[in-house]
Amino acid sequence: MSYKFKARLSSEWVLEKPSGTLLSLSEVLRLLAAVDATGHISGACKACGLSYRHAWGLLRNAEKEFEAPLIETSRRQGSKLTTFGQHLIWANRRLDARLMPTLESMASELQEELERLYPESTQRLRLHASHGFAVEGLMQLANGMDMSPLELRYRTAIEALASLDRAECDLAGFQVPVGEFERPILKRYAQWFDPDRHRLIHLAVRNTGMFVKPDNPKGITSVAALNNQDVRFVNRQIGSSTRFLVGLMLEQLKIDTAKVLGFDSSEFTHMAIAAHIASGMADVGIGVETAAWRCGLAFIPLVKERYFFAVHRDTLDTPNMQRLLDLMNGDQYQAYVAQLVGYDASHMGQVQTLEEAFGADFVASLGR
Repeated sequence: MSYKFKARLSSEWVLEKPSGTLLSLSEVLRLLAAVDATGHISGACKACGLSYRHAWGLLRNAEKEFEAPLIETSRRQGSKLTTFGQHLIWANRRLDARLMPTLESMASELQEELERLYPESTQRLRLHASHGFAVEGLMQLANGMDMSPLELRYRTAIEALASLDRAECDLAGFQVPVGEFERPILKRYAQWFDPDRHRLIHLAVRNTGMFVKPDNPKGITSVAALNNQDVRFVNRQIGSSTRFLVGLMLEQLKIDTAKVLGFDSSEFTHMAIAAHIASGMADVGIGVETAAWRCGLAFIPLVKERYFFAVHRDTLDTPNMQRLLDLMNGDQYQAYVAQLVGYDASHMGQVQTLEEAFGADFVASLGR
C-alpha cells in the first residue's frame, strides 16, 4: 500500500524579542540567498514567488531588527549582499548542512511510525550510511517512485556495518580509498565482514580531496600544509572514515594531530565542511568534490574512493532489493549520479563478492 504523505522535518531561524514576540527569518534568508544567486531584487522576487513590495518590506523589517543593512543596490551593478547579509546566509547554510542528516533520519523514523498505524503497512528496506550525494539522490528517487520506500539512518561506516551484523539494517554504506590507504581502511572494517554471508553492491567512485577558498590565500597544495599553525582545519566527526583517512595521511607524513589547528573539530557532512570554509571559519577541510563545487571552492584531489552497500547474500533475491537494484541500474539514477561533480557511475549496481572487490589476500586475512 502506498501513502499520500511524507513526513518532513526542517529547521527554522527565529528571533525572540525582549517582549517575547517571535520573528521568523525563513523568508528573509531565502530572499537573501536568491539575491546572492541572481544579483538583483527583481530576479530574487521571481525565484521566491514574492511581490517586489513584499520583498522590500521583509528586508527593511529585518534590517531594523538587526540594526544593520543586508543588501546594497546600484542602478549599474544591481544588488549584492552586505558583509552582514553574506554572513547570515552562510551561517544558515552551515546549520542546514549540520542538521539535515539528523532531521532526515528522524523524519524517516517518524514516517515508519506513522505507516505502522495502518493495517496494510509494507516492509521497508533499511539503509544505514554516512551522508553522501549519491545516497541522498537514491533516497529521493526511491521514495518518490512506486516502490517500497527506503528507511534511512545516517551512520558512520563502522556503525552501519555493525548494524548490518546485528540485522538492524538491510544495506550498510561504506567507502574505501583506492591505493595505499585501502588496506588500513579495510582492516578497520574487517571484523564486520563475512565472505560467505555478505555481498557488496557497487554505488560509485568519488573524488575526495581538500577544500580551500577559490584564491587559495594560504597557498595550500597538500596535506602537509596542516602542519602550519596559521592554517585552520575543519575535520569530520569522530568515528567517520574521512577522519580516519586524514589521520592515516598525517601519520604517513609524521605530523602529530595535536599540532593540527582544528583537528579536534567535528562536522557531520561534506556540505558542512564546505560551508565552514566558504564562510571564512576555516582555511581547509577534506571531503567529496561535489561539495566544494556547490560552494564555489577550489578542490585539491587526494584520493579516489569506492563506495559500496554491504548486504546479506540471502536478501539479494527479495522483491524489495530487486526493485532497488533495478532503480540503481536504471537510466534516471545513473544520469543523476553521472552529473554529480567528482562522481563516476560506471560500475553502479554491480553485485560483487568481497574477493572480487578487494582480492583473495584480503578475504584470506579474515580467517573465516
